Amino acid sequence: MPVPRNRSRRTLLPLAMLAATTFASAATPDAIDSGWILAQLARPAPMSTAFVELRDSPLLKAPLRIGGEYRRPDEATLVREVQSPYAETTTIRNGQATIVRGTRSRSFSLARVPELAGLQASFGAMLAGDRATLERHYRIEAAGTRAHWTLTLVPRDAALAAKVRDIVLHGRGAELRCFETEPARGSEVQRTLLASAARAADGVADGKALAALCTAD
Repeated sequence: MPVPRNRSRRTLLPLAMLAATTFASAATPDAIDSGWILAQLARPAPMSTAFVELRDSPLLKAPLRIGGEYRRPDEATLVREVQSPYAETTTIRNGQATIVRGTRSRSFSLARVPELAGLQASFGAMLAGDRATLERHYRIEAAGTRAHWTLTLVPRDAALAAKVRDIVLHGRGAELRCFETEPARGSEVQRTLLASAARAADGVADGKALAALCTAD
């Protein structure tokens, strides 16, 4: 005997809902949001990580490659030590930045350099897993999967926004591999490779190959 059409629809509807629920459940383990990413990135002080920074410019034949180490000796201090092609150490603490290069040293307020203030705020909040502080300084958007994710930070502060359009972090799992800083004016994106991406950059001279390490799966 044929099944009434309305009964057939009532039978198919629960099956469709079950299929949708099963699909959603299967996708959940790989789902991410900014809270999940920040929880993975949290690292108590002291900590350190190698970095390779690429600075591009129409005036340069190839990107300027800078290598060194970021250190966080305590919760309130961020140190950026450049080891090549020159030696320079920048220490950010208590709203002040001190730059030492050779025998010369100078200190100034972070209010004069919003990029450095933003760097300290973003790094400090990320490594502390402090989402509330990060959201006071940036609008946050997460995308991707646990195997390959991005976190985009858009400055809220007008002074920083006048200098930086956004900062895009690239990572996989609990590893932050790279961040790209796009200036508010111009098209030269500054890339900083970290951790395994920085180590993989050893011996790599081609600018495009170095940039590809930023988002490599």
